[in-house]
Amino acid sequence: MPQAEIYTTGFCGYCVAAKNFLKSRGCDYSEVRIDRDPAKLAEMLERSGGRRSVPQIFVNGAYVGGYEDLVAAERSGRLGELLGLPNGGETSA
Repeated sequence: MPQAEIYTTGFCGYCVAAKNFLKSRGCDYSEVRIDRDPAKLAEMLERSGGRRSVPQIFVNGAYVGGYEDLVAAERSGRLGELLGLPNGGETSA
């Protein structure tokens, strides 16, 4: 099953939106709260190339970015590829 990791804080609307977005696509996720564990902030910064905003999202180990990047990945078909969906998750018309 596809797996995502999401670095979040407890007061982030985009974090909630990203979790709901992934859930709606059948992707399980683990949440890493950087506001509860300062060491996780350093981990997020290292993994994301220094990006400080939340959420920071990784799907099956691949860096996606923030919420807007997640939506863009969906539109481009990249998210479907990362999730292992046939044809990148595209539906035929």
